[in-house]
Amino acid sequence: MNDDQLLRYSRHILLPEIGIEGQEKLLASSALVIGVGGLGSPAALYLAAAGVGTITLADNDTVDLTNLQRQILHTTDSIGMPKALSGRDTLARINPAVRVVPLQQRLTDSELDPLVASSSVVLDCSDNFATRHAVNRACVRHGKPLVSGAGVRFDGQVSVFDLRDELSPCYNCLFPESAEPEETRCAVMGVFAPVTGIVGTIQAAETLKLLTGVGSTLTGRLLILDALAMQWRTVKLARDPACTVCATVTV
Repeated sequence: MNDDQLLRYSRHILLPEIGIEGQEKLLASSALVIGVGGLGSPAALYLAAAGVGTITLADNDTVDLTNLQRQILHTTDSIGMPKALSGRDTLARINPAVRVVPLQQRLTDSELDPLVASSSVVLDCSDNFATRHAVNRACVRHGKPLVSGAGVRFDGQVSVFDLRDELSPCYNCLFPESAEPEETRCAVMGVFAPVTGIVGTIQAAETLKLLTGVGSTLTGRLLILDALAMQWRTVKLARDPACTVCATVTV
C-alpha cells in the first residue's frame, strides 16, 4: 500500500483482527452487488469506503423520485439515470481508487455464471425471488459465498449462504423455489427507509468479514429485524438434504 492508502484505511489497519494483511485482502478482492437500490446503496458505499478493489454493480433500473427516500447512493440529480451508472459516479466520489464496473441489465443464469465465478463474494440486494434464486444457483455452482438481504415494511432479514462450509444451507434450503412464496415488494407494501440501511450495512459488514477472514459470519443463521419494536431475532438454519440446488454439490 502507498502512503495515501495507509492513511485512508488507517482505522481498519489499527484493528488487530484486520491490520495491513486484512486490508490488502480487501484491496485484492472483488464483490458483485446485485441490485443498487435500498439494500445495495449502503452496502456498496461501505464496500467502496473500505477499499474493496473491484465492485460490480448490476441493475437494469433507472433512478426514480420514489427511490430517494431510502436509496442513498442516488440523488435528485440522478433521477432518470441508470442506477448502475449513478452508483458508479457516487462511489468514485467516495473512493476514486476503487474500480467500479456498472452493468445496466438484469442478469440471466448464463450471464451470472462468469460474473459469479470471477467474484470473491456476491451480495444479493435484489427485490424479487426469481433473481434471488438465480443468484443462489450460480453461487452454489461456483462455490462462492452469498450475502443475502431483504427489507419490506418495518421488517428486515439478512443471512450468509457459504457452501464452502459443508453444514451451510443455500438460499433454496430456506425458501424453496417450488414453494412459490408471495412477493412482498416495497413498491406495493411500502418500506421504512432505515430498514434497508440497517440490512444493507449488515450485508457490507458480513462481506468484509468474509473477505478478511475475521470473526464469525451469519452462515447458518437468519437475522431478523422488527424495526417497529426495534427487536432482533436469530433463527438457526440447517442444510436441507433434499434441496434441489445444493444437495448434490460438493465444494
